[in-house]
Amino acid sequence: VQLQASGGGLVQPGGYLRLSCEASGTIWSINRMGWYRQTPGKQRELVATLTGGDTTVYADSVKGRFTISKNNAKNTVYLQMNSLKPEDTAVYYCNVQAQIRSYLTWSDYWGHGTLVTVSS
Repeated sequence: VQLQASGGGLVQPGGYLRLSCEASGTIWSINRMGWYRQTPGKQRELVATLTGGDTTVYADSVKGRFTISKNNAKNTVYLQMNSLKPEDTAVYYCNVQAQIRSYLTWSDYWGHGTLVTVSS
């Protein structure tokens, strides 16, 4: 499973960005798609996840500002980020929990990350 993320960049405080991540390759089923972020010297943290049953989980720091969504037909997950703050600056990683065969266990896959910089 390969994950291709895009949409990062430089934005001013209060601005917005939309991240996209497409999963490709041999995929039998996807259970969960989501976004994590990491800054230098800190552990990777959850931003938002979305399960197959459309259950969403958000970090408290992004609730009300970020929205996660997906397109099942395209195996793509999105993260709409509004009212961005300097503390949102990080490398954002796409994560997918998927099966490549029906008889295999679920595995986690990660994208390479896309940098989001919020600065004036």
